[in-house]
Amino acid sequence: MRFRRPLLAASAATLVAILAGCGGGGGGGTVTADGSSTVGPYVTAAAEGFRDVQPDVNVTVGISGTGGGFERFCRGETDLSNASRPIKDEEAALCEENGVEYVEFQVANDALTLVVNPQNDWATCLTVDELRAIWKPGSKIRSWNQVRDSFPDVPLKLFGAGTDSGTFDYFTDVIVGEEGASRTDYSPSEDDNVTVQGVAGTKGGLGYFGFSYFEENQDTLAAVEVDGGDGCVAPSVATAQDGTYTPLARPLFVYVKKESFARQNVEGFIKYVLDNETTIAAQAQFVPLNAEQLAEQKQKFEETLSEAGS
Repeated sequence: MRFRRPLLAASAATLVAILAGCGGGGGGGTVTADGSSTVGPYVTAAAEGFRDVQPDVNVTVGISGTGGGFERFCRGETDLSNASRPIKDEEAALCEENGVEYVEFQVANDALTLVVNPQNDWATCLTVDELRAIWKPGSKIRSWNQVRDSFPDVPLKLFGAGTDSGTFDYFTDVIVGEEGASRTDYSPSEDDNVTVQGVAGTKGGLGYFGFSYFEENQDTLAAVEVDGGDGCVAPSVATAQDGTYTPLARPLFVYVKKESFARQNVEGFIKYVLDNETTIAAQAQFVPLNAEQLAEQKQKFEETLSEAGS
């Protein structure tokens, strides 16, 4: 069984230091990032490439969940906040209260992926209505034959994102219909590797996380196609980019503190990310931005650069 790199299986309080650098920036020092376990592998891959160009910049990547990352970011403790959803109003209010101004950059796309144990040869495709019935608050579904009559009487064991995760927020919003609304009798974790292990070890297991974690562990897991109303569609790079994987295709973000952006090392790191977005996405097994999305982010970078007076 393969799991995501050990450095990303760290606890929420653990920061992983990576020596990194960039072209066009520099000045040494440290760049601090924290937040989403989904976006973490992307930023880590960027930092690993970044160090090859200028190794005197120290980039740290923490994995505390999107919500935990925004808490630190809006207290002014980090330069970057990795997020698998847009910032919430209350989080933006905390940033404003603390004088933290920021810029949102979309860095990749994702196909939030439902996975089952390889022994599960019946649930090859699930409808959004079936998923809602499984995951809604108070759901009494305990066996697969309660999901669909043709399914076997195998106990259903659920695994998923912890409540501090942007993945949890997004999944409950688009599947259950209300952000944060979920049955509570499942195995939650901010560490997606725990979900991988749980589903891989349970015949009737069902879980969800970002596409890159499925790609990393597809030898021990099977992806479930989703019917959002127009037929069954599998999660993939193509379906996430063309919009057919509904409603589970989503954007992924890095938020940058404007005060930090004025520093050469932070500016240089973001420039490196945007200049090498497709390569980084491929290395970290993410869905890259399409041409229009990437052009929009580069334009935003130039505008932020101009505002910073660089």
